[in-house]
Parts: sequence; C-alpha cells; structure tokens
Amino acid sequence: MAFRAPMLLALSAVTLLSGCAAFRNYDSELAQTNQQLASGNVDAALTLLEKNNTGTDKDLLYYFEKGELLRAKGDLSGSQNAWGSADQVVGQWEDAVKLDSAKYLAQFGSFIVNDKVRRYEGYDYEKVMLTTQMALNLLAVNDFDGARTAIKKTHEREAVIADLRDKEYLKSEEEAEKEGIKTQYKDLQGYPVASLDAPEVVGLKNSYQSAFSHYLAGFVYEALGEKDLAAPGYRKAAELRPNTPLLEQALVNLDKPSKSDDSDILIVVQSGLAPARDSIRVPLPLPISNNVVITPLSFPIIKPDTSTAPFAQIGVDGKQVDLTALNSTTAMSRRALRDDMPGIIVRTTVRAITKGVAQKQINETNPLAGLAVGISSAVLEGADTRTWRTLPDNTQVVRLRLKKGEHQVTLPSAVGGSVVKVTVDQRYQVISLRAVGNQVFAGGIAAHVMPSAAATNVASLKQP
Repeated sequence: MAFRAPMLLALSAVTLLSGCAAFRNYDSELAQTNQQLASGNVDAALTLLEKNNTGTDKDLLYYFEKGELLRAKGDLSGSQNAWGSADQVVGQWEDAVKLDSAKYLAQFGSFIVNDKVRRYEGYDYEKVMLTTQMALNLLAVNDFDGARTAIKKTHEREAVIADLRDKEYLKSEEEAEKEGIKTQYKDLQGYPVASLDAPEVVGLKNSYQSAFSHYLAGFVYEALGEKDLAAPGYRKAAELRPNTPLLEQALVNLDKPSKSDDSDILIVVQSGLAPARDSIRVPLPLPISNNVVITPLSFPIIKPDTSTAPFAQIGVDGKQVDLTALNSTTAMSRRALRDDMPGIIVRTTVRAITKGVAQKQINETNPLAGLAVGISSAVLEGADTRTWRTLPDNTQVVRLRLKKGEHQVTLPSAVGGSVVKVTVDQRYQVISLRAVGNQVFAGGIAAHVMPSAAATNVASLKQP
C-alpha cells in the first residue's frame, strides 16, 4: 500500500494536469482549424474553434481567432463583435498596466508560475494588429471615421506597450543579476539562435510597431482631409521600414494638389498564417543543493507557416503591378521572442532550481513522493505555445489611381489564380484581399472573388 499511494498520487496529478485547459495542445487545435480555412471550408473551421472552446469563460485567443474566421466568412459585423470582445480584454490589461505597472510586472514575472498556465494576454504585436484588422473591416465598408477611431486606439496602445516594456526589460536585467543568472539565448546549445538574429528580425525597431499600421493611418487621415495627421503616419512608417519608395512617395504626394478625378485606391493583400510556437528542450547545468545538475529545460521557438506560396505581384486590369511588403508577422513574432528570452530564461532557470531543491529534499524522506513530484513537474514544464494563429503573416500593398467603375484584380496561380471584381465608387477606397493556401477571400462591399480558369475552388467573401 505504501508503494501504491504515491504512484496513484503521481498518476492522478498527471491525469488532472493533462486534462486541464491550460495544458491544451493549442498548436494542434489551430493546425486543424487552419487546414479547414486553407481549403475554403470556413464553417468547418468555425465549428472546430467552438468545439475546442466549450467553456463559458472564453479567453482572448478565442476572440482573436473567431474574429479572423468570421472575416473570412464574410460576416464583418460578427467579426467586429468578436474583436470588440478581444479589445475589451486588452483594454483591461491596459488599465491594469496604467494603474500600477510595478504590481503588474511583479505578478507576471513570478518565478513559480509557468508561463503556459497564465491567463493569455496576447503578444504586443497581436494587440496592435487587433485594432489594425478592425480598421480594415471598417474600411471594407467605407467607414473611414470608424477606422480613424480604431487607428487612434492603436497609437495609444503602442504608447502603453512602449512604457511597460522599458520597465520590464530593466526589471529582467536586475533579476538576472540578483539571481546570478548569466545565461543568454545564444548560450542555449541546440537552440535555433540564427532565427532570432536574422536581419529581418534584428532590423525591426521593436516587436509591435508595424509600418503597415502607420501607413494605413496616414492613408485614412489623408482621406479625411487631415493632412497634418497623415504626415506623421507616413513618416513613422518610413522610419520603421527605411528605403521603401512607396512610403517616401506618400509624404511627397501629400503636399501635391490632385489634378485628377480618379480615385485613390489602396489594395491590401494579406497572405499566409501567423507562425506557430513550439517547445524545445535544452540541457543546462544548474546549481542544485551544492551540485551541478544537467537539467533539460523547455524554451519556445517559432515555426513559420508554409501553407501559402509567396508572391510579389498582382494583376490590375491586365497589367502586373508590384506589391510593397509592409508587415511580417513571422518577423514580429521572432522579435517578440528575442526580446522576451532574457526574462524567460530567468523565470525558467529559477523555477527549475527551486523545484530541483524541493524534489531532492522530498526524495530524501519519501522517494516515491519525490517521483510523483517529478512526474508532475515534467507535465508542468514546457514552453507556452499559444499564439494568434489565424492572423495573416504577410501584408503587402499597392496604391493606384483608378477611374470610377469596375476593375479586375488577378492573383497569381500559386494562390489560386483568382479574379477579383472590384467596384470603385469612392474618392479614397481600401480593397482588402486575403490569400490562404490556394484560397482567396475578398472583404467588403466593393470586391467579389470570381472563379478563374486556373481555380475551380475559390471562396468568395461578401458583406451580408
């Protein structure tokens, strides 16, 4: 009996922990959901999302994913409602940060609680892209005033994030020094360091400011006649993505009077899916009870999406035009992880040492109880793999002057070869397209995807 009790305790602990929602395999869930999205079966994707989120207390990720899937389905109103719920959750986070950032950082930086069991608060780039995507929904129905409100919130959110991260990184450095931890992510043997040190990652100013978000802000302000606000938007976009002719030209053209009755059209093409997060185990030597113990610790890594072939051109009325890349969610995700790794290393290391000491003490008095603790720790320890997976990866744009009336936009055969019929009837207009796998979705009242000779299975997204 003395043998069976601790073993039952261990097995019960593993069973309970494995069944807990905090230990769900989010990557697997969303891989299935995104497969349905990439095949054009958005209803099936939504069904899977609901099946995997049956509780009454929905988390932030549920609203993130639901908003993007409803957008693909054509339910822009439902998409805004879902994202509105997400925005409320992020707003509560902002209030907590502004009320007492020191208290928030102390709670979030706890050494005892594993990152993956915390309530998901979203990565900084996700918080900023949320209001950017909401602005695109509004622009799809020509609601520039509503988009202006969403854009203003984006700028305010960036300011909150910037202030918090400055404090967080300083605190992380202080804690590492206090705990005597000198390990850096470059010291992790077997860790894909090159992915975090890639030029497109290191070249980003931070993980949350997007050249696309700021360029879109400039376009909206310009359309509303607020050139004094449009200029800073274009200027910030150019600062975030230097040597980009489109961004530099936007500032030049802002001061030029229009000599044409043609419409100013911004075509936004978003493709692919946000990268997944996975967990990798890396052995580290840790000082435990006056001994150096080689301990495998788990750290997050970024796995890029491969569902959608890259492309850099689209056709407009039979003429090929170049797209300008303004945002990469993969690069932003890697930059976020690069910036977070010092804090992750400190928390993971201190937690491992603390548990190692505790387990050694338990082993000395009750080896089987120590086994139970060890099994539970093995289940608990693992990097947090949650992230907004339906978020588009690449955002590219082209800005054109077109006459009012109907036009045709064609996508490359690599993403379905679809033909999109576009109706231009506004002085300023934004046309949003989304490519996932070989499916193309067009958002709003002015764009409709038509089957082309190269694609017989194309999804059309229409505003109800």
